[in-house]
Amino acid sequence: MFAQQPLASIALSDKPTPEQVATPAATLHAGHSDSDSASDSASSDSASGSASSSSSASASGSASSSGSASSSSDTSPSSDAAKPYDALLLASFGGPNKPEDVMPFLRNVVRGKNIPDDRLEQVGEHYYGFGGRSPINEQNLALRRALATELRARNINLPVIWGNRNWHPFTVDALRDASAFGAQRVLTIVTSAYASYSGSRQYREDLASARTELIESGFNAVDIDIVRPFFNSPGFVDANVAAISDAAASLQGGLDRVHVVYVTHSIPDTMQEASAVTGPGYREQHEDVRAAIDETLRERYGIIVSSSLAYCSRSGAPHTPWLEPDINDHLKELANGGISRVVIAPIGFISDHMEVIYDLDTEALETARGLGVDAVRAATAGIRSEFVASLVDLVVERAARERGENPPTTTAGALGAFPDVAPPGSCRMRHGEVTGIPIVGSTADELAFPTEGH
Repeated sequence: MFAQQPLASIALSDKPTPEQVATPAATLHAGHSDSDSASDSASSDSASGSASSSSSASASGSASSSGSASSSSDTSPSSDAAKPYDALLLASFGGPNKPEDVMPFLRNVVRGKNIPDDRLEQVGEHYYGFGGRSPINEQNLALRRALATELRARNINLPVIWGNRNWHPFTVDALRDASAFGAQRVLTIVTSAYASYSGSRQYREDLASARTELIESGFNAVDIDIVRPFFNSPGFVDANVAAISDAAASLQGGLDRVHVVYVTHSIPDTMQEASAVTGPGYREQHEDVRAAIDETLRERYGIIVSSSLAYCSRSGAPHTPWLEPDINDHLKELANGGISRVVIAPIGFISDHMEVIYDLDTEALETARGLGVDAVRAATAGIRSEFVASLVDLVVERAARERGENPPTTTAGALGAFPDVAPPGSCRMRHGEVTGIPIVGSTADELAFPTEGH
């Protein structure tokens, strides 16, 4: 069918041009080695992921932090910690790379939702204000390099590939490369920490569609598993604790007695309700992270801290209820209540993409200034070492279970680890709504591939 070459032998450039990032990957080139936003939101980038590619979706399993390829003369024994997986896929949302990309990208985001172009043009202004380029792709590349580096440091030979739901490199491009170069089983990290329709099930739909397209185009099928939601992984919580502490240092009075506003992407109330059918819902997951961070801040720094949860990036019809309060409205409430020092902590996102740099850095901070509130925005988890290490821990944990072992699960907060395999009917757009759209990464479900049981 297609000539195969071990994925582990491929090393790639980590400095793609904008044109390369924007081009679908068809081949792997040898060289030197993303709450996701709500599906109804036309402005969404989703939580960023990771990557390092010369042609967009190509593999980067042997990369080091400096970008040099691993040497074939390296005699260090390779760990089997990632077996039975042949590659690690970073599945992200995607974003435009230049002004000409903005409208086609937004049409992909809202495909099937009958949203007129004049509404998309309004959303597009957010991107045009930053040169028509979303930062999500470079951030995916950075996290992908960091994951490859952490895997290499542990002697784990697992190439990292990258694909997006809504823009180049698309998921199918990444899987096509993986299949052509011999991968049979791929583990996926979705670049959304939380479980909901837009942050979980919609990615499972995209993966199923990509897998079908892969087979129909003559490539060998690739089996796909998905890492469990990682909102309560210790590394994610610790990375946010450190980011809040760093941000508060720029406020007069520092961290003690500051108010932390945790922010995530709003979703429709119906989506929130559907997310809670088979386990803790989207809002409850965030409240658990909030409580875990608050507790760690108090214990680690011996401070008094108060906090609240707010939302950003609401879209859709005005009459449709979405999770509230909006961050801007909430800042007004805090100011009216006498709160004068605030750290805005975007725990709903894993990198500083469009929702963060526009909705928070532009709009929310401007609102705070107008209210006389001394506010600063904390960084996202990004490529902080504790977060990257925690993601690799989850890869190793899942691989061990697939080998029949019983590794321990470590979580922060009170909710415990979510299952590897999503329960039937979980995270629908609306509870009870059966769309007939196939998914991967679930147990026996009317929408799952019949062969999907991992």
